Amino acid sequence: MCGRARCTLNPNQVAAACGFTGDGGRQTSVRTVDINGFRPSYNVSPGRYVPVAMVRRINSGVDGEKEVEPVVHCMKWGLVPSFTKKTEKPDHYRMFNARSESIKEKASFRRLIPANRCLVAVEGFYEWKKDGSKKQPYYIHFKDDMPLVFAALYDSWSNSDGEVLYTFTILTTRCSTSLEWLHDRMPVILGSKSSIDLWLDNSNQKFESLLVPYEGPDLVWHPVTAEVGKTSFDGPECIIEIQLKSTANHPISKFFTKKCDGGIKPEKEHSKETDTVVDIKKKDEPFNKQLTKAKNDEKSESSDVKKEETNESEDVKKEALTFEAEEFYASEKGKQSAGVKREFDEVKKFSHVDSLPVKKEKVAKKEDGQLSLLSYFGKK
Repeated sequence: MCGRARCTLNPNQVAAACGFTGDGGRQTSVRTVDINGFRPSYNVSPGRYVPVAMVRRINSGVDGEKEVEPVVHCMKWGLVPSFTKKTEKPDHYRMFNARSESIKEKASFRRLIPANRCLVAVEGFYEWKKDGSKKQPYYIHFKDDMPLVFAALYDSWSNSDGEVLYTFTILTTRCSTSLEWLHDRMPVILGSKSSIDLWLDNSNQKFESLLVPYEGPDLVWHPVTAEVGKTSFDGPECIIEIQLKSTANHPISKFFTKKCDGGIKPEKEHSKETDTVVDIKKKDEPFNKQLTKAKNDEKSESSDVKKEETNESEDVKKEALTFEAEEFYASEKGKQSAGVKREFDEVKKFSHVDSLPVKKEKVAKKEDGQLSLLSYFGKK
């Protein structure tokens, strides 16, 4: 959840959004750290630098007390815990989000709660709606385009060369009722100055009331191009609303037909959903046409149609047997020329066929004038 966001805010805008400056802040500017690493982007992904608002406590020199100093520190998105091996390659996708329900249970997050809380300000974030194998991205933001402020935790890690890397993770919670159709999780949005101050107050351990879905009606969304899925796609085009294709006029995108006996598809098939007959390409025209008619006739409740179906089915079977007999005769004729004899029992299965379409001069007749299957085969 929340793996992409838009952040084109400069450090002063981040400080104002988090209440460090402006009407709700104590000063006109804040200190910045490593801000040169930040590049404004409409499509920020884990591993990129983002300006993070935090407070540092420094010694004031008066009775050992510490003074709070607001800071905008540029950090990489995707937490790398300080106990990570120095020789290990950082994986910023492992912990770019942290489930707020379990931050007190996991060591990677639990030790950060007392002193490493921070804020992430962005103009909006992206979420994908799954639709089968496809995913449609949506851009989620405030209606007045004011920045969203997320609750976050940060940490520092040193590699084998002694370089220090600051990273952060965004807290998530269950989704709001208005966005349940899209996803089951969303970032923890701090929607007021009081909630921001409470989260940054490290001395206050009763912050659970902040880790809830944002239910404000000013949170809106719209579909955007699927190109947002590419990290290289970065520009104003990322947040432009698109029109989704309507499927209302096409409730059934494809029709599927079961194979009939023999592996031949029917010429037509009835669709219950649309009460129409769907044409299907014919593979074997003569046989297929009659077989389809027999199948459709089976669905009729009329007794007359059932009788016709029986006749049609018998004709189809007879035609199939006739075709098979012709094929058999052709093969036997070739065998006869090579001196191969065929026994009567081997062709007995064709004895119920009334007649066979063969050349008259090569077929002997019975006394009653009808053709005999035995006439197809040579005598000893």
